[in-house]
Amino acid sequence: MSRSQSDTRARLLDAAAHVMRTMGFARTTTKEIARASGYSEAMIYKHFPDKTALFLAVLRERLPSFGPLARELTDDPGERPVRDRLFTLARAAIAFYVESFPVSASIFAEPQLLAAHRGALAPLNAGPRHPVMALAEYLRAEQRRGRISAEADCAAAAALLLGACFQYAFLTCFEQRQPDAGQIDDYASSVTSTLLTGIGAGA
Repeated sequence: MSRSQSDTRARLLDAAAHVMRTMGFARTTTKEIARASGYSEAMIYKHFPDKTALFLAVLRERLPSFGPLARELTDDPGERPVRDRLFTLARAAIAFYVESFPVSASIFAEPQLLAAHRGALAPLNAGPRHPVMALAEYLRAEQRRGRISAEADCAAAAALLLGACFQYAFLTCFEQRQPDAGQIDDYASSVTSTLLTGIGAGA
């Protein structure tokens, strides 16, 4: 990709992120994105096959990183404490959910749009289930190493941690407040410590 093409793509992503945050995914049109970017709709389709692909690119490239961090959990954990890894993930999850909720929430108001979006995600091996699955697998690996109680339900623990992060983000969006980094860190630390107490992890 040439420098000019890269710049154009970046400008389209910036415009799409702005419009989606303002209007929500369901109400966002390529016409609105084109107007915000200063390019034509045809230019959008030169870089992205459809609005879903553009939405996914916004999530990956214009919002706080979360998916890659979750996938990295299944790599060799080494000696890094469980608490540190879960805190880092929780903090990233909250930041991602806070930024992405205004963009994606409107999808759920349109059943046909939600179905189409879910169908588009499937072949890309993407979607909200994957971070939970990656976290559960990481916890099972730590369980096998003896750093988590053998009785712990790792799938439930993963759902509890990320569900708490999502709930926190939902409430901040509902109340129309933007948490600062310190508030996010405090909550991530609290929910991580609570989870670790429940699954018997001291590492």
